[in-house]
Amino acid sequence: MDQVSPDSIGRFLTVGDASEILNISSDEVLELVRTAELPAIRVGRPRRWRIERSALEGFIAGKYEESRRMGLWREVADASVIDLVDPRDASALRRR
Repeated sequence: MDQVSPDSIGRFLTVGDASEILNISSDEVLELVRTAELPAIRVGRPRRWRIERSALEGFIAGKYEESRRMGLWREVADASVIDLVDPRDASALRRR
């Protein structure tokens, strides 16, 4: 199957286009649409889902941001309280 390039398609993507771009199954894309995690509209007869290219790009950017925040959260969760306080105040915490 040919890769989907931005120049080969217009403003709106099909579920199949989105699944190729995200490298997931069409069923997984439909689940993202049904849960409103990925915005889409239904157009035409039969009413088929269409995903605006900018909405898909926003979804992808949001996932990168989510991943970045989870990484920061894990760093904080792994740090001890002593690591998070001013070194001048750490000695008071150690005495407790």
